[in-house]
Amino acid sequence: MFPRDTLRREDCLRFLSGRVAGFHVGGKTALAWRGVRHNLPAREPLSLWGEGKSRLPDWFQKLFVSRYTARNPFSKLPKDFGIQPLPETPGGVLVSVPERALLELLSEVGVHQGIEEARNIMEGARALRPEVLATLLKKCRRVKVVRLCSRWAEELNLPWAAAAKKAIGNRLGRSRWTARLKDGTTLVLKP
Repeated sequence: MFPRDTLRREDCLRFLSGRVAGFHVGGKTALAWRGVRHNLPAREPLSLWGEGKSRLPDWFQKLFVSRYTARNPFSKLPKDFGIQPLPETPGGVLVSVPERALLELLSEVGVHQGIEEARNIMEGARALRPEVLATLLKKCRRVKVVRLCSRWAEELNLPWAAAAKKAIGNRLGRSRWTARLKDGTTLVLKP
C-alpha cells in the first residue's frame, strides 16, 4: 500500500483468505450479504470464519470491525461445502451460503449473538434449500445449533421446518440441554 491509498474490503478479505485455511465470511455477515437480515446497524462487525487458531492483523481490525471464529460447528463436512463467492463477484472471497450461515449464526447465540436478534433473522430465512440444510444438520456436532434450528423453524412455521426435523432424526437425544449465556440468562432446549 502506498501513502494515501485506500484499502478495499474485498481485496483485504481475499488477501486474508490466502493466509488462513478455510477462511470465509460466515454467520450474520454472510446472511446479510445474501439478503437475509433483520436490522441494518451502522457498523456491524464482519463475521469471519476459518480453520484453526489465527489472529486477524491489527491493520485489518483498525479498518474493518470484525470477529474471527475458528470453532467449526461441523464435523467431516466436505471441504468448501456450503461456501462460495457471491454471484456478483465470481472470483471473490468465499461466503457461506444461507443454510450454512444460519447454522453458524446459531452457533454464536449466547456468545457473540443475542437470542432475540438471531430468532428474528431466522424468521427471514424462509427460502432455504432443504437438501443443503439437511446435509449441514447431519454434520453439525453442536446440540445447541441443531435444537435451536429445529425448534425455531417449527415455532416460526418456516417452509423447511419438516425437512430440518427429519434430517435431525433421533440426534436430539432425550435429555434437555442447558447453558448459561454470556448475558446471564439460561437457555434450556428440550428435545
